[in-house]
Amino acid sequence: MQLQEVLYSQGFGTRRVCAGLIQQGYVQVYDSAEDGLARNCTDAAAQFEAPGLRFRVRGVDWPFCDKAYLLLHKPAGTECSQKPSTYPSIYTLLPSPLRTRPQKAAVQGVQAVGRLDQDTTGMLLLTDDGKFIHRMSSPRHHVPKVYEVTVKHPLDDSQMARLLTGVVLDDDPKAVRAAACEAVSPLHLRLTLTEGKYHQVKRMLAAVGNRVEGLHRSQIGGLSLPQDLAPGQWCWLWPAQLALLAPA
Repeated sequence: MQLQEVLYSQGFGTRRVCAGLIQQGYVQVYDSAEDGLARNCTDAAAQFEAPGLRFRVRGVDWPFCDKAYLLLHKPAGTECSQKPSTYPSIYTLLPSPLRTRPQKAAVQGVQAVGRLDQDTTGMLLLTDDGKFIHRMSSPRHHVPKVYEVTVKHPLDDSQMARLLTGVVLDDDPKAVRAAACEAVSPLHLRLTLTEGKYHQVKRMLAAVGNRVEGLHRSQIGGLSLPQDLAPGQWCWLWPAQLALLAPA
């Protein structure tokens, strides 16, 4: 693949813009995936094997990814929308190339896999792989998601039992239930859900006579939020981590 095509596929602009970056000396290419030495390349038509390629653009290292998979530690006060209404968009936390990766669909760049409310923090997945989004979002796959819930009133046994046996939400006659429910402390609940309805955790707690004061998603599937990933930071997800997330 030509180097300008590599950059274009990774969201660095039009083919002309990518060729300009290369010709002006802003791009270096690593000799191998393990090699720590990057060499200048000013030939936009230079050919490279894209899989496994590592390169540097304006001093920032990038891996070639046919599809991008990311984990973002969503901070409070952000919206999971390209066009936020009140709070900043979570997409402003990502570098420009991830937001402009070309797609066949009308929407460019990576997209959030589901949404978290503006005041909810924690794990948020993003990708430009539509099949992965469908697989992770489809209720028939029952991907477990773990939430750390701070509640207003001390939890009691009857509330815990109702969350596990099922509660009816106001817009759906079918009861929804938690896959697991653990009282970490009187005001801290660890709740595992395998479906994702609108404001589900808040509405479930309201249905049993309590109120959510804080909500944080700590785990999806078998993958936990890295402890060293601060709010607002993101990281790449690689095959071993993806295998922990979703069923085949």
